[in-house]
Amino acid sequence: MDEIVVALLPAIEEQLASPETAYVKEAFDRLTSDSEIDDEEARHMIAFCLADEVETMKNEDRQFNADRYQMLLNLLPALPEGR
Repeated sequence: MDEIVVALLPAIEEQLASPETAYVKEAFDRLTSDSEIDDEEARHMIAFCLADEVETMKNEDRQFNADRYQMLLNLLPALPEGR
C-alpha cells in the first residue's frame, strides 16, 4: 500500500488547503503538535487513511464515505489494522 499512499500525497495537499476538508487540516495540526511526528509523517498517516477508504470503496462497491474517512483521521496516530 506504500505506493498508493505516496500517490495520494498530492490529494492530501489539496485537502489540507481546502476549506471543504477542514477536518484534514485539523488532523494534520493535531498530529504535528506531537513533537515525535513531523509534517511528512503526518501527511503519510493521512494518506494512509485515504488509501484505506479508497480500498474499502472498491471492496464494497460504494461511494466515498467522508464520515468514515474523518473517523479514521480521528483515530490517528493509530493506523487501521490489517492494511
